[in-house]
Amino acid sequence: MSSTLARVACVIPAKDEQQRIAATVTAARSLPHVDVVLVCDDGSSDSTGEVAAAAGAVVVTHRRNRGKAAAVESAVNGLGVLEQRDSRPEAGTLLLLDADLGASAAGCAPLIEPVVSGRVALTIGVLPAQQTADGQAAGGFGLVVGTARRGIAELTGWTPRAPISGQRCLTRRAFELASPLAAGWGMEVGMTIDILRAGLRVEEVEIELRDASRLQRYLLARRSMLPSRWRLTAPASSTSRRFWWMHADCWRE
Repeated sequence: MSSTLARVACVIPAKDEQQRIAATVTAARSLPHVDVVLVCDDGSSDSTGEVAAAAGAVVVTHRRNRGKAAAVESAVNGLGVLEQRDSRPEAGTLLLLDADLGASAAGCAPLIEPVVSGRVALTIGVLPAQQTADGQAAGGFGLVVGTARRGIAELTGWTPRAPISGQRCLTRRAFELASPLAAGWGMEVGMTIDILRAGLRVEEVEIELRDASRLQRYLLARRSMLPSRWRLTAPASSTSRRFWWMHADCWRE
């Protein structure tokens, strides 16, 4: 294990999460190898940034909402500024977490070890079977997952179980290879494609996140993003990092 890979920076893009961000930051700071937690407040209308800072995060602020990919990139850029300004040792590993995980972020610890050990360049969190608050099996975004899975398989030969999972750990080098990140909900798919096509190893890791209230919010968000027709497009002249969700006029961000 290199000393650089062993230093982990946790990156959390957040918008209007003042009710949950403190618990997420607190849990993230307790994870093994995590040296710093950075939150990008992506144009929140509430006190997300202030609450995150009070919980111990370094906060980068967008004055307006720019989307998840831009928020992640701003946080990583902020990390570079922090390292240079304070002469901090470089964090060679990035842990990407959703802002609304709350205390359940502690369940993401298994994502870290395969990356800091140098065994893989990217781990992707696979959630256990989820249930809604009324005890029903979760569903509602099979079309999105299925299409993402097929797109990754067709372009890389690898078929993931959780192609759009936002809980990920990767090396700084892998992040750079996947940059610029694809916009919108295509960020995770584009990242996976870029890293695999660079010849690096990707591994899915089961994590324990059981939160019915969060699951319901997640389902609502995914359903609201579904257009009437969409596809994963690969222009003949493009590189893999230019693959993202293409959409009709009804696509809503």
